[in-house]
Amino acid sequence: MIVDAEAIAEAATRPTMRFVPIKSEEQLDVQTLHRARERLVGTRTALINQLRGVLFDRGIVIAKGRQKLNLWLRENPLGNTLLTARMRQLVDDMVDELHALDHRIKQLDQEFEALAKSDERARLLRSVPGIGALNATALAAAVGDVWAFAKGRDFAAWLGLVPRQVTTGGKPRLTGISKRGSTYMRVLLIYGARAALPYLARMDTQLGAWLQALLQRAKRNVVVALANKLARIAWAVMSKQRPYEAVVASKG
Repeated sequence: MIVDAEAIAEAATRPTMRFVPIKSEEQLDVQTLHRARERLVGTRTALINQLRGVLFDRGIVIAKGRQKLNLWLRENPLGNTLLTARMRQLVDDMVDELHALDHRIKQLDQEFEALAKSDERARLLRSVPGIGALNATALAAAVGDVWAFAKGRDFAAWLGLVPRQVTTGGKPRLTGISKRGSTYMRVLLIYGARAALPYLARMDTQLGAWLQALLQRAKRNVVVALANKLARIAWAVMSKQRPYEAVVASKG
């Protein structure tokens, strides 16, 4: 412990040392709510997979996806299947548990929607394409002092969305993204970018023109590149305290 204390004291004297900002109680509460939702979503996914497996063993094949399973359950009453009475009871219990998880997740989503409307930083972040209530509240809670990042690239690197550099024989080579930082926030941004990509690619804006050019020369990792771009825009929005405004692409 003495060695640790000496190391901390030594680090505190360094002018270039970076310190983690202390989060407020509100930020900690929001992060805890996000972790609770993430756990519920993971439990729901595991339950859906188990339910599909039980039905598959009985010759009932259901496509992947929560919506596909819900559609099958609505259109196929269990009483009309070849399941035994005990298996119908078990599947009924699993379906009830699935509906309960859906309800709890929906309640948290409604809470995040309300938080995104009441928090100033979250409202600004929602102006960025691909960032909804979940992304906005997660980023607002995770970023204490936005000025801890000198530029947008530093913020994207903190999220693990920048290419990892490998140097061999003095020759640098860029590989996949670093995947540092919070996996949860990185995944949220990538999902948001995937949802916004078709819409943005049709827009006559600078962001749309950049995306169209990227789609022409690159076929892979376009969604990740867009998530990186959106993370940098999010940093600019938070640092300037102004909502995102799409700029029309120049025709020249």
